[in-house]
Amino acid sequence: MTRPSFTTAIAVAALCGISVAAPVSAQDYPSRPITLIVPFPTGGTTDVLARALGNEMSKTLGQPVIVESKPGAGSTLGADYVAKAKPDGYTLLMGAVHHTIASSVYKKLPYDFQKDLMPITTVALVPNVLVINPGIPAKSVQELLSLAKAQPGKLAYGSNGTGTGQHLIGAQFESLGGVQLLHVPYKGSGPLTTDLMGGQIAMSFDTVTPVLPFIKSGKLRALAVTTSHRSAALPDVPTLDESGLKGFNLGTWFGVLAPTGTPAPIVAKLNQDMVRIIQSADFRKRMADLGAEAIGDNPDQMKQLIAADTERFAKLVKDAKVSLDF
Repeated sequence: MTRPSFTTAIAVAALCGISVAAPVSAQDYPSRPITLIVPFPTGGTTDVLARALGNEMSKTLGQPVIVESKPGAGSTLGADYVAKAKPDGYTLLMGAVHHTIASSVYKKLPYDFQKDLMPITTVALVPNVLVINPGIPAKSVQELLSLAKAQPGKLAYGSNGTGTGQHLIGAQFESLGGVQLLHVPYKGSGPLTTDLMGGQIAMSFDTVTPVLPFIKSGKLRALAVTTSHRSAALPDVPTLDESGLKGFNLGTWFGVLAPTGTPAPIVAKLNQDMVRIIQSADFRKRMADLGAEAIGDNPDQMKQLIAADTERFAKLVKDAKVSLDF
C-alpha cells in the first residue's frame, strides 16, 4: 500500500474539516514586520539599542523591525505585553536588568519573567554613571557624600522608575556611603535628564549612553562609574570602588526576549542573525561610541545571567526595603 505524501494528507484533512498544523520552520520566517517592544519612553538606552539592532535586523531579515515604546510601572508593562503576546516570533521585548529587579520589587506581577519569556541574546552591557548638575559644588564622590551628610534626605537623585536598576544603584550608594538621599522616579531617561540639567534634581545613576553627550558638553558632571572597571567612553572617570565605596559593582545589561512557546527554530534563527550583527565590527564600534559593550551570547547564557541577577538583586531589594503593588 502506497503511503500518501504529506501534502496529500494535508489536503485530505482540509477537505474533511480537520485542522492540521504544519511543521514549524524558520525558512518562511519572517513573512511580515516584527515588533520590538521597548518598555521605556523613547530616547533612553533601551530605545537607542533597540533601534540600532532593529535597523540592522530589518536588512538581514528582509522585513521591517518596528520599535514600539510601551513604558510604565518600572518597565513591567512592556514585559507583560510581550509575555502575553502570541508566541510566533513577531512580538519581541528589548529587556534589561530592570526586569530581574522587578521580580523582587513588585509583590505580584501578572507575568513571571523567567517562565513567561524566552531569552534570545544579550545585546550589550552598559555601565551606569553617577552624574550631577554642574551647579552642585562637588568635584568628587567624597565631596558629594559630605554634602549629602550635611543635609540628610535633601539631595535628590532620579531614576527610570521605582525598582529599576538606577533606583537600586542609588540605594546601594546610600548604604555604602552612609547617606540619605531623596529618590525621585521618572518614566525614562529623557525626562530625567531634562530635570537633572534644569536643576530640579541633583544627580542620577543612569546608564552612560543617554548622558554621554551632556557630560562631554559640560552640561552634566560625571563623578564615577558604577562598575568594577572604568568605561572606555569615560576613561578619566573613576569607579565608585576607586572613589572609596569598596566593592561597588553594578551595571546594566540589555537583551532580546520572546514569549515562551515561540518555536525553537525561530528562536535559533533570531539568535543566529542577531549575534552575527552584534559581533560585527561596525556594530561593536557603534556600541563603543555609545559607551556600551556589545555581547551577543546564546539563549542559555542569557538565561543564566537572568537567573543570577534575579537572585543577586533580590538581596539588594530586601536590604533596601523596596516593595510595590503592581
